[in-house]
Amino acid sequence: MDFNFTPEELAFRDEVRAFVDAELSPGLRDKVLGGKRLSKDDFIGWHKALYRKGWVAPNWPVEYGGTGWTAVQRHIFEEELADAGAPATLPFGLRMVAPVIMAFGSPAQKEYFLPRILSGEHWWCQGYSEPGSGSDLASLKTRAERQGDTYIVNGQKTWTTLGQHADWIFCLVRTNPEARKQEGISFLLIDMKTPGITVRPIIMLDGEHEVNEVWFDNVEVPVDNRVGEENKGWTYAKFLLGHERTGIAEIGRSKRWLKQLKQIATQQPASDGGKLIDDLRFRDRVAQVEIELMALEVTNLRVIAAEMEHKAPGPEASLLKIRGSEIQQTLSELMMLALGHDALPFQHAALDPGYDGPLAGPDYGPPLTGQYFNMRKTTIYGGSNEIQKNIISKMILGF
Repeated sequence: MDFNFTPEELAFRDEVRAFVDAELSPGLRDKVLGGKRLSKDDFIGWHKALYRKGWVAPNWPVEYGGTGWTAVQRHIFEEELADAGAPATLPFGLRMVAPVIMAFGSPAQKEYFLPRILSGEHWWCQGYSEPGSGSDLASLKTRAERQGDTYIVNGQKTWTTLGQHADWIFCLVRTNPEARKQEGISFLLIDMKTPGITVRPIIMLDGEHEVNEVWFDNVEVPVDNRVGEENKGWTYAKFLLGHERTGIAEIGRSKRWLKQLKQIATQQPASDGGKLIDDLRFRDRVAQVEIELMALEVTNLRVIAAEMEHKAPGPEASLLKIRGSEIQQTLSELMMLALGHDALPFQHAALDPGYDGPLAGPDYGPPLTGQYFNMRKTTIYGGSNEIQKNIISKMILGF
């Protein structure tokens, strides 16, 4: 594989950089790079800027509004946006439910939902996990009983990321309790404004409201909002999870964090009175994670290339998920280690964009503690890393 960009690819990189310089406001850039709290308007505003340019869905086929880029162009685009401090586009609509609708949805579902996902009119969230049904997702208990042209949904979903902002939720529900676990599940698209839906916040260790419980109490859902066949939802769920696990790798963000780690190490003192970056043992750990990130980047390019040929992600997605999440955790740990005792206090108020109060340590310190806590989940969500190793063992090694 040739790692040097062609003249055409370099020209494309310049085009991306020019777009970012023109459209990404300094205030929003500073929020992202400084680890400040982002609002719903921040995410939607950047989504709409990309939509106006025609760049919001590089993973979509051209006929639905995709870009038609090569794998390298898409890689350049994602890396440049992450490095510049652009907010991530939320995956639940663009990279998770949209591919399912494209592959298995009805013509009416494609016509209605896809343009609204593309434009940012609809904010989506995911209704998969339940209390007691996380890694063993097929054991879910939320029921959908059919009454004519309507399903009556009852149950609970949990860890629903940003569900407090969502317009729609895609849900796995049990429609045949008598069938084997995987064979009695259906895939529903549910309007969050439907009577009977209650969203309750789950406040995390860092004090943030990122995840929620979502309760369904006799919620009426049109049968027309079922994707594909009844009781075949497990097939669609696995298809979606492949796309989710590919996105969890977050190569661009990890490269930005690696750069930040090196900057912190040049400022933080070492035990011998010098700078931490000169400590050989610390530098060895930084070099190790950098090598692992480079290897992951090559694998990610291969998966993107396959996806651009409309091939569903295979076991490579599990590998990306494992290594990507572990690298994110390692980077957050090394930044905490670099901060030393300054990592102990956590100032939640310092995450507010307008905070100008006293700080317990350097100004780059407050977001890192919350980031460390948040990264503990990456080896669990999207299918725990232990489950991903089982998938690799079965699909590649045949065990």
